[in-house]
Amino acid sequence: MSPAARVSPASLPGWEADDHGAALSAYSETADLLPAGWPRPERGDWADPRGFFERHFHAVTLGEPPAFFTGYYEPEFEGRAEATEEFAYPLHSVPDGLVPGEPWHDRAEIETRSLLAGRELIWLSSPVEAFFVQVQGSVRVRLPGGRVRRFGHAAKNGHPYRSIGEELIRRGEIAEAEMSAQVIRGWCAAHPGEVAGLLRHNPSFVFFRLLDLPEDKGPLGAMGRSVTAGRTLAVDPAHHPLGAPVWVAVDGPEQLRRLTVAQDTGSAIKGPQRGDLFCGSGPEAGRIAGAMRRAGRMVTFLPLSEGRA
Repeated sequence: MSPAARVSPASLPGWEADDHGAALSAYSETADLLPAGWPRPERGDWADPRGFFERHFHAVTLGEPPAFFTGYYEPEFEGRAEATEEFAYPLHSVPDGLVPGEPWHDRAEIETRSLLAGRELIWLSSPVEAFFVQVQGSVRVRLPGGRVRRFGHAAKNGHPYRSIGEELIRRGEIAEAEMSAQVIRGWCAAHPGEVAGLLRHNPSFVFFRLLDLPEDKGPLGAMGRSVTAGRTLAVDPAHHPLGAPVWVAVDGPEQLRRLTVAQDTGSAIKGPQRGDLFCGSGPEAGRIAGAMRRAGRMVTFLPLSEGRA
């Protein structure tokens, strides 16, 4: 864990105005998974959720600010259970021979050698969207007739994640200030012959599994429980305990100040001042997540039993 500097929750701009009940609901989703010494909400705490966090935690800044925030979401696409001429880009289940933590074949090898033939779970209509599903780690796929099937992260091939957005910036194709998922999609639509090569810049490859989740629940996070739109933050677990409340403050045109919970991780989320906010499911959540690349403030709440400061 990183060195910590203690912060008074009352000094956090926007603290009093936040919906602490929503934060407590998100925290409760995974509270039973936390080690001994971490507080569990009791019946009386729901009447005073702000007090619950103020009484049982101290707030600390880990690492050197400013923090950098991005967003992620659960995409929703039309798909098919079998391949067609239009729906020709699959998501795959975990292959035989994959050993967790050990490198398997990289993206280029997987695709050029058809190493996952027979492992197709579902078929989408765009290679770019299939790639972004791997980046997001979950998806809702709507089949003909309206049935929805949900898929979540099962494993990855053990190769490092490399951002195709950063690669386009490096090439001079897109200005850093203009970068977003929507801009990447636009570039790919304008350069169809270069899409495969761009996607293979990222050697990391993600495998999926079918999920049985209620329609109103978020996808599963790194703690094995559903994440909550606007309240779940993906963090680097080398610096932040999973399940810990984390205050997020981002200024700008769409000011964001709220207590979230560190319930997820991500290949690109590294360092004590790095967060990735779950923005929800569907196209509007995708728009918000795709445009989120903002600096701000990140403060972690630790139980009083962990007196690090």
